[in-house]
Amino acid sequence: MTAPITAQRRPKLLYLVTEDWYFWSHRLPMARAARDAGFDVTVAARVDKHGERIAAEGFRVLPLAWQRRSVNPLGALGAVREIAALYRREAPDIVHHVAMKPVLLGGLAAMAARVPAVVNALTGLGSAFIGSGGLKSRVAGAVARPLLRAVLSRPNSLAILQNADDRRTLVEAGLLDADRAWIVRGSGIDTTHYKALPEPPEPPVTVGCVARLLADKGVAPLVEAQQALRAKGLDVRLLLAGTPDPENPTSIPQADLDRWAALPGVELAGHVADVRAVWSRCHVAVLASRREGLPKSLLEAAACGRAIVATDVPGCREVAHAGENALLVPPDDANALAGALETLVRDSGLRARFGEASRRLVESDMAADRVGARTVELYRSLLTNVHPSAVPAEAS
Repeated sequence: MTAPITAQRRPKLLYLVTEDWYFWSHRLPMARAARDAGFDVTVAARVDKHGERIAAEGFRVLPLAWQRRSVNPLGALGAVREIAALYRREAPDIVHHVAMKPVLLGGLAAMAARVPAVVNALTGLGSAFIGSGGLKSRVAGAVARPLLRAVLSRPNSLAILQNADDRRTLVEAGLLDADRAWIVRGSGIDTTHYKALPEPPEPPVTVGCVARLLADKGVAPLVEAQQALRAKGLDVRLLLAGTPDPENPTSIPQADLDRWAALPGVELAGHVADVRAVWSRCHVAVLASRREGLPKSLLEAAACGRAIVATDVPGCREVAHAGENALLVPPDDANALAGALETLVRDSGLRARFGEASRRLVESDMAADRVGARTVELYRSLLTNVHPSAVPAEAS
């Protein structure tokens, strides 16, 4: 049971995230907005390199021992017990689970610990829903679905989806009631930090992709498309910023990365701490993913005023609007990808128009202040059901 909220005790909000870096990269604007709105914020995650940064924001940090991609059933049960014990000890008023594993395991723990209110944020439906990742991933998806239905249907809980396609998929599959689903488009982009950048000189025209180096991100078709353009005599460079993810079943083998790095005009930059350095060097942003929740990399590129080429799939369509700021192509289609890239490589005027539209799009409901306000509104709606007389007053 949680203690009564009084003037001396702020409502307690606890984020459950697999990794500290993911919270820092993808949930910081929401947590700051909650803190500024009067919530006492705690973050539970596996702590690696970002614990001190998170604590410096005024958030308590609770280390967890779990691994993001572990699917060992005994390990999962142990994690549920660990999280349930944490919830009983911390007695949060609201827990906010971020991504599939925290939603499933944290959701079961929240039931066991009788947490008053739960937010389940699904950041994309992943390989279990798009059929990639092999047999193990499909089996995990079959096991996860009934658990997900139970977690998403518990009383005084709401789900956050990043795009309407994922919401529709879950509702039509009977996993989520439509009245429990909120759309919050992205994690929030700081539009003062990410400013519109001028294009670099050309030639060459440089195409940039910021993503984990996974088959699901469409990196192989992108390399093939860039090489096809060079074979036509176009001076097109490809800058890949990102690293493999060994815990993901579609992570690209090092041998393939080494082969790509030896190709003409391909640069593998690895992890880039400040992606503004990528977009200052690039004319076009591309993401050839098979499915997304809402890709932060495209949001950052759009904020920097870049034209976009993306796949016509859920998530990407939220940021890449066909004919407005982007050209869309089917997934896993290197020829279509090459054609779209060629259009923008040859037409600097179209790139400029798309880039301006990208910036306007991000300044709408995807800016950090808008996302933060929307999320705090959600917290208030849940807290009203738990402690109706103690919801923090909205800032004047």
